[in-house]
Parts: sequence; C-alpha cells; structure tokens
Amino acid sequence: MNQPLPPAAALFATPAVKVTHRDDGATLVQNPVPLEPYARCVGEYLEYWAEHAPDRPFMLERSPAGLWVGVTYRQALDKVHRIGSWLLKLGLRPGQPVCVLSDNQVNHGVLMLAAMHVGIPYSGISPAYSLLSQDHAKLKNLVQRINPGVIYVGGAGRFKAALKAIDGLHGAKLVVADEDELPNADALHFSDMLVEADMAAVHKAYAAITTDTVAKILFTSGSTGYPKGVVNPQRMLCSSFQAKRQVWPFLAEQSPVLLDWLPWNHTFGGNHNFNIILGNGGTFYLDGGKPVPGLFDTTVNNLREVAPTLYLNVPKAFDMLVPALREDAALRRNFFSKLQVIFYAAAALPQHLWDGLMELSRQELGYAVPLVTAWGSTETSPLATDCHFQADRSGVIGVPVPGVTLKLVPNGDKTEVRVKGANVTPGYFEQPEDTAKAFDEEGFYKIGDAVKFADPDRPEAGLVFDGRVSEDFKLMSGTWVSVGTVRVKGVEHLAPVAQDIVVTGHGRNSVGYLIFPNVPACRRLAGLADEADVSTVLSHPAVRERVKAGLDALHATSKGSSTHADRALLMAAPPSVDAGEITDKGYINQSASLRQRAALVEALYADEPGPDVILL
Repeated sequence: MNQPLPPAAALFATPAVKVTHRDDGATLVQNPVPLEPYARCVGEYLEYWAEHAPDRPFMLERSPAGLWVGVTYRQALDKVHRIGSWLLKLGLRPGQPVCVLSDNQVNHGVLMLAAMHVGIPYSGISPAYSLLSQDHAKLKNLVQRINPGVIYVGGAGRFKAALKAIDGLHGAKLVVADEDELPNADALHFSDMLVEADMAAVHKAYAAITTDTVAKILFTSGSTGYPKGVVNPQRMLCSSFQAKRQVWPFLAEQSPVLLDWLPWNHTFGGNHNFNIILGNGGTFYLDGGKPVPGLFDTTVNNLREVAPTLYLNVPKAFDMLVPALREDAALRRNFFSKLQVIFYAAAALPQHLWDGLMELSRQELGYAVPLVTAWGSTETSPLATDCHFQADRSGVIGVPVPGVTLKLVPNGDKTEVRVKGANVTPGYFEQPEDTAKAFDEEGFYKIGDAVKFADPDRPEAGLVFDGRVSEDFKLMSGTWVSVGTVRVKGVEHLAPVAQDIVVTGHGRNSVGYLIFPNVPACRRLAGLADEADVSTVLSHPAVRERVKAGLDALHATSKGSSTHADRALLMAAPPSVDAGEITDKGYINQSASLRQRAALVEALYADEPGPDVILL
C-alpha cells in the first residue's frame, strides 16, 4: 500500500542542480529545469483572474468598524481601468512614476496595479522616511530624483510634516484618501481618479507594454548613503513569479490565502508575496499589525480570524509569534488549521525559533509544516534561490530557481556568490556609475553575499548563506570573523534579552556584542511593570545575569575566539531610521550601526570598561 507523501514532498518540485567547475576557479550553479514561458506583464494575472474568478476576494483590509472590506478581482480590474484612464489623461510619461508614501492599503494596491497596467512605473517610498525620520533627508532626495507625476498618501494627516518637507521639490499631482482633508487646492481625493474609464486608451497603453517596460522603481535600504533606485522591468517580476510557481507547484492547485504586513515598497512584500497572491488568484488580507510591541497584538488578533494557507514573514515576527502560539491554544489551532507552508526571509532565522515552529506544528497537526526560505535581493526581484524542500536546519537557502545561474567566486576565506537571469535588474535608476560597479565582466550581479554548500557531496541539499562579504572582519590575530554566523548564535544564546545584535571587534583582540534589547521580554525577566523605564530594565541584575549566562554558554560551545563574544553592552537607544540602521523589515545593518555607535564600541573595549559592559 502506498504511504502518504511527507508534506514537503507533496507540495514542492524535486530539487535539482547542475554544478560546473571552471578552470578560472569559478563555479557555476544552475537549475537544469528550464524556466517556462512567463507572462508579458503582471497585468495579465489580473485580467485572467477577473475573468475566471471575478467575485473572489482579492485584497481585504480592516474597516473602521473592524470588518474585512476590499475588492474582488473584477472590482480591482474595473478600478485599474479607471485609474489607468485618469493617469493617461493626466499626460504622464513612462519617466514620471506614480509615487506612494503610505503603508499597505487596498487603494495603494489598486493604484500600483493601475500604473503598471498602462506602462507607468510605480515607486513606493518607505513610510519610515516620512513618519519616523527627523530631517526627511532621504524622502526629499528620492522625490527630487524620481520626479514623480503623482504622489499618493492615505492618511494625509500623518504625513503632514513629510508633505511640507517636499513642498516645492516636485510637480506631482497630490492624491489623498477620500476620508482625508485636501492639503491644498490642487490636491484630489482617491475617488476623483475613478470617474470614468477610457477603455480604448487603456487597451492601447496595455498592449504596448513589453517585458522590458519598467514596472517599478524600488529603493534599497540606503545603509551607506542615499538609497539606490532599482529598476524593475516587467520581465523581472514575471520571470520571478514563474520560477516560484515551478518550484512551488501546489500554488496552482489551491488559491492561497495570506495575512501579511510586509511593505510593498520592498521586494519581499511587494514582489514576492503580492505576486504569489495575484498570480495564483489568491486572497490577500492586509495586516495592520507589525512585529513591534503594541502593533503585534493586531497581528495576533487577525490570526485568530484569518486561517492562512501560507505564512511568509521575517525572523523578528516569528520571535514574537512563537511565544503567542505557545500560550494560546485557540490561536494555535486557527493558525495551523489550513497552513501549508511557513516561510522566512530577509534575515537568518535563529535555530531556537526554527525548533519552536517545528514543535508547535507537530503538537497541533501531528507533523511538521514545511519551514522553508529563499534568497535574493531587490536587484533579483527577489527570487534567486529557493529552499523548496525541508532542510534539517535553519540557514539553508536552497538551490537556484529555473532560469537563474549563480557564479561562486573565491573571496578571502569565503565564497562570494553572483547572480544572472531574467529576474536580475538592468541597473539603477539614473545611476550609471553604480550600475557599472554592480556587475562583473560576464554580466553577473555582484550581490555581496557569501555561500557554501550544505553538503559538498550532495549539491541538491542546497546552499547555506554564509554572511555578507563586506561585513566580515579580522581580529587583531588575523582570524576572520563571520558576522552573520556570530550574530545568529548570539541572538540564540541571549534569548529572550537580545532582539538583535551588532557584532564588533574589527582590528581588536576579541568579538563583542552591542545588543538591541527586547525590552518587553526584559521587563518580564526582571519582574518589572510595563511602565518601568528602559534604563532601569537594562540595569536590572536578572537581565544582566541572563546576558552573562548566554555569553558563557556560547563560549562553552565555541571553537575559538572568532566564534564567540567575550563582552556585551545593552543599548537603550533604538536603531535610527535616518542613520540607515534598520530597514522596514526590521533588519539591522551592521556597518551603519557601527558607524552610528562608534562611541559605544570604544566603551566596549576600554582598558577599564564601565559598569554597563558585561564581561564573559
């Protein structure tokens, strides 16, 4: 009698890889399965589902009354036609993007699709540059550089200071949500774009789109200066989606359901997640929560109602979700009830969270829900590799997807990886020098990451992310420190105190940790009230002892001075958006934080360390 397939084998394509070692020392790694023909543009997905599942909910968000409201596929396409007509009548050209400053909203999604439908680029700008920045320097720089034809903000009251900061720097038509007060006499409400549909004009513009038409301009995090604008032609989005569908064939068998907060101005949320739903006729619940204290309660409440088939998130979110699932049986039951895949990306998942998710799914379902990841960047739209099999540990990023070739190049004591394929950007928006530097002589994109084979004798077991080439450093002894590895081990051993870690020690005798603390967890550990101030919490003996115990445990399992920290310092000040220390996804940029907190690094290594420094 045939035994039922394990969940991962039943869902995913069989991993396949071809490895070619060249005489020049480089190694090419490819998927031998060819990339199948892909759509001309993302508009084809919307047109298809508006015809074949017109009444299926597409995008839903919470109304002020707490109800899930939004648009079906047919309603979305109708609005896309109307907004597209308005954009064309406005006389926008392909070089005048539609710029959105807001968080994810149904209107945001419809406007994004409408712009791309008629050949006008969409460009989302991180809301943090408007709402968290003190000087709005990045916002002003980006608006001036892209010269948008339209700027949309939903919740104009929150963006009042940002709009004032960019006043006079652009000639765009300003559009705000219908419930917002018009900020000036020339501004319009969102519904003003929906008055009429000029179908002849829309069809003509839509028919003229090719795979080389620019769909989006997405900005990098800007950790070493102003963000770079990554040009995303239609072929990037559509080839990446096609590759995903080939390695995740189950997506075509059942329309996916996703609850997600990841921002659409980034490639993870706006390309990978959004297009998984759009391309497969799924339903997208827009999560108003985020993995930060207070807002994550919204996510948890949403997960009590919405049973996702996919859960795609960043490690920071799983750090908050795992304890909630452990404590709440009803939440756990609903979360796992229809779940097919758990997916993490954007940063390494600490092993204790990996183990926790496995344990919880087995507890609820009797088997482990596949826990997988992928790898890439804004410049690769983002999919370059995909772990479409159940790895035995965190950090395995899988194998190249169909249509992608990786070039592995020796770099010091690491192996640098470079990428080529239809999914790779042609370059940066009006930044020819940066574009030229980004590619090698064979046209491979130099992503700056390092990898290694999980099992050199079995390349189909996948590649392992081995940190950023540029982040690693040498101790005074000449020993290399793998920052990515040491950071993840630190987060694991210092749980629950460490939310994230900045690794120090360049040119010094030992590795150190600057710790961004999980303040609510530290309060619980110390037995302090919710209103206890941060300095009191971080100086509490229970918190400091937990850090010291973590350093001791890491030291006991380490093989040398480069693999553990012998000192740590808890930082009260959160990461700075203006300094580029943190992305919208909550990922800490090591180099930016080291520059911003140089004084703390010096304090960490002082000849006579102060009382704030915790020593091994």
